[in-house]
Amino acid sequence: MSKTRKYTDKTIKRLFALSGNQCAFSNCEKKLVNQNNAKDSNICHIEAKNEGGERYNPDMSEEERDDYPNLILLCIQHHDETNDVQKYTVEKLKQMKRNHEIEIAKKLSPQQRTSFLAEVINKISSLDIDTIEGAEVSNSFNPEDKIVYNDIKIYKPILEEFKVYQAKLNAIYKEIEAQGSFKKNALLRNIKSVYLKAKGEQNYISQAEISENSDKLIEIVENKLWKLFEQTENAKNPIHYEDSNFSLQIIMVDAFMRCKILEEPQHDNR
Repeated sequence: MSKTRKYTDKTIKRLFALSGNQCAFSNCEKKLVNQNNAKDSNICHIEAKNEGGERYNPDMSEEERDDYPNLILLCIQHHDETNDVQKYTVEKLKQMKRNHEIEIAKKLSPQQRTSFLAEVINKISSLDIDTIEGAEVSNSFNPEDKIVYNDIKIYKPILEEFKVYQAKLNAIYKEIEAQGSFKKNALLRNIKSVYLKAKGEQNYISQAEISENSDKLIEIVENKLWKLFEQTENAKNPIHYEDSNFSLQIIMVDAFMRCKILEEPQHDNR
């Protein structure tokens, strides 16, 4: 017997917004909802809702099954195609979804890219991240080394795509600090806290366990930060999901490079 799907309104809004109302299957440009109907859209579970379904995971909770990280928007044709579980694994579908979101984010105008930064960093609503001259950041490691050390796969394209914005974000931090604000430290401390809590909840202790589940940990942190952000929404301050997602990715990549998310590479100096 099929279980009732219980998507929240915010999950649906986030899913359609970040997909650009477009099928997430590679090279498919089919729009899913138009002014007449939504018949072409399928909200698909990456790991099946019901036992016996494609890629079913018995260890997931009902809430996790219907939450954003486990959902992907596909047209009817590609929903059917992804039923091939040998070809379309969990990892491949999540990678497909992430790659699609990156492509959608690239289409945003510079003006659309400031909203979430403004929300989380001292309400700086007038900044345009694409016109800010960067302030260089001194990281204690090569970002590529950290990606390899933590064996990141699904999130690797996002880290590589958005790391170029770290210098611009650092310039914003410096401007805030010049005004006497310590929001940067509070923001990074909170992200670190979310990561440590996620690692504790999953009971990952060794580096081998962390590396094996690095993409899952980033996904958990990202989803927790989204839910915290969604709590700030009100009638006067609605969430603009597309530009907020772009800004969240920049902040998370910066936090990753500052070692607030995942582990810093350990070098053998012998």
